[in-house]
Amino acid sequence: MENIRWGVIGCGWIAKKFAKSLAALPVGELYAGASRSDGKAEAYVKEFGGTAAYTDYESLVQDANVDAVYVATTHNFHYENVKLCLEHGKHVLCEKPITLNAPEAKALFDLAKAKNVFIMEAMWTRFLPAIGKLQALLAEGVIGDVRSVRADFCVGGNEFPADGRMRNKDLAGGALLDLGVYPLTFADIVFDAVPESIKGDAFIGDTDVDDRSYYQLTYPGGRFAQLCSSFTTCAPIFAMVMGSKGYINVPFFLHARELEICRHGEKPEKLEFWFEDDEGFKFEIEHAMECILAGKTESEVHPPSRTLKIMEIMDTLRGQWNLAYPGESFK
Repeated sequence: MENIRWGVIGCGWIAKKFAKSLAALPVGELYAGASRSDGKAEAYVKEFGGTAAYTDYESLVQDANVDAVYVATTHNFHYENVKLCLEHGKHVLCEKPITLNAPEAKALFDLAKAKNVFIMEAMWTRFLPAIGKLQALLAEGVIGDVRSVRADFCVGGNEFPADGRMRNKDLAGGALLDLGVYPLTFADIVFDAVPESIKGDAFIGDTDVDDRSYYQLTYPGGRFAQLCSSFTTCAPIFAMVMGSKGYINVPFFLHARELEICRHGEKPEKLEFWFEDDEGFKFEIEHAMECILAGKTESEVHPPSRTLKIMEIMDTLRGQWNLAYPGESFK
């Protein structure tokens, strides 16, 4: 296999970002799209130069020309969609969160291993050049010993309909799964450890999901992360890593294109890592294809163990709030 032919399940907004990012790479092609909405797959394939359009997912995974599948449906469908792909021997890149909870994610990872196919959650932030540089700087000790992390992802000011993805409980809506996964991932990028303590608070709105939620994690060595997400609060989207000798600002951290290094007593230093707005997914897609072409079944950058760590944190938080989605329960 010298090229990866992608099929896409779910042809909405996020799938369009995938197609634009894929088009920016020298390897890989969009081959097929599948959507249960009338005409959506045909329009998607026409817009982005694909070949096949399907009105059901089974036909896409049965297409021998499809090497790998990008799953871009709503959270509540991820488990069944990914399972379908794996059962047909397709490599999978699935939008975050890969499932509703850790047990579902583990079941998929076990199935992928049994089928000897690649699987990865599409947590694009981990693959951005700015984030890679941040990790290198922290390892070099440019701000001394890391003490704490602050990360906020709030998108208030937008109107989200009650039956839309963000607010609809049946679609596994809520701030934590859709937005909070990013601050939690950022903290994990910095600390790369299992929290010793996980505490959270949430405001459950009139559609029975968390409109806004807050998380405090304590890591070994007295290190802390203070994180929040909300779709009803207006606030800057930013992250900050604070150390014994300085701090690093990461504006719009999930889409990071710059770092501001502030060493104590020195002039701030800004580093830029430019990429086009519509091409932010290309780094994770490129990595996934490199893994597939090398015959790997998991990523060393974002392996199943890291996905499970974040899923378990989110399960713990939702358990504290007694926020379960249809078919789930917390004891």
